[in-house]
Amino acid sequence: MNRGVIVLLAAAPAAAHGAVLGYMTPAQPLTEARIAALPASEQGAWRGYLARSRAAMDADKAALAAERAALATVPPAPPHGGGDGGMARNRPTAWYGTPEARHIADNIVSFQTPSGGWGKNVDRTGPVRQRGQHYVSFDGKESWNFIGTIDNNATTSELKFLARVQAQMPGAAGDEYRKAALRGISYLLNSQYPNGGFPQVYPLQGGYHDAITFNDDAFANVLQVLLEVANRRGDYAFVPETVATDARAAADKALQVLLASQIIVGGVRTAWCQQHDAITLAPVGARNFEPAALTSTESARLLMLLMLLPDPSPELRASIHAGMAWLQKAALPGDVWSRYYDLNTMRPIFGDRDRSIHDDVKELSEERQKGYGWFSNGPARAKQAFEAWTRKP
Repeated sequence: MNRGVIVLLAAAPAAAHGAVLGYMTPAQPLTEARIAALPASEQGAWRGYLARSRAAMDADKAALAAERAALATVPPAPPHGGGDGGMARNRPTAWYGTPEARHIADNIVSFQTPSGGWGKNVDRTGPVRQRGQHYVSFDGKESWNFIGTIDNNATTSELKFLARVQAQMPGAAGDEYRKAALRGISYLLNSQYPNGGFPQVYPLQGGYHDAITFNDDAFANVLQVLLEVANRRGDYAFVPETVATDARAAADKALQVLLASQIIVGGVRTAWCQQHDAITLAPVGARNFEPAALTSTESARLLMLLMLLPDPSPELRASIHAGMAWLQKAALPGDVWSRYYDLNTMRPIFGDRDRSIHDDVKELSEERQKGYGWFSNGPARAKQAFEAWTRKP
């Protein structure tokens, strides 16, 4: 397979309505065996990445174990947080210098992992982390999951909030926040794959978490932060030139893998899957009900981000036009989009917890029918942005 471009066969005849179309195949993790199958010239970079990831996880675990060694009682996990976790970014500028904002920033600094990232779904308005307390919240038994991650806006949200707070605190008062932000930026740089992609969880957790993740705008959020850091403007003016240079290089690699992973069907560029294989860039599934498929919402977000680039290359311009052509073709009546579209037929598809794939949402179990967002009008914003973008000189 040519790992530079994903090519699929031309549209196949649609399956009979009501039939199970197939079953989702789980994504493959990044392993030594898969790396060994690469050309010899590529193996070194991937082996080094995997070794660094494992060393980082070992260090994260060792740090927590060392904190707990002398404790009679381990503190409970931090409280679960929904929405923005308290890290609002729409407050008046001066608010980010208030005690309330500083408390949130102190919570963020205290829960930063030794690797430099953060877990997801933690209430950042809560108490700062206690010695020996886990980095993430749990619904049940304690486990080592999503430590750290870019899922559910994690890590990028913490970085943006720290940057906003430190901007209101020049001098020594903001040094702690700037230091944590720089560690967070290094975390993103360290998590980047040799080909420019980003896994959902780093240090690597395995399974579909190792895939390059566009789902929930994870990749887009990281790319946006890297571009802002590279420009050294506004909240990121404090970033050293060397870090900005590294961020620019990482952003350029991310744009290249974004181009390379745009799915081609019948010789025509279309959109992206929620996840792409870390090595082959092939579209892959994630959870049992999340098949490998063209996705509308994440693709729209990626296209909108590309439209914000000040001087996109001819290749990026072509990618935007092709992606928007697919998005407009995929629209359902009423300017609504299905979450997933079959990679060959381009028809809406839906997944259930038993990994079965259907062409009718009503065929799913009741729990999945009601427990997942199968349709959205969100991509309409990309249409509006595209109209404005095409009018630019």
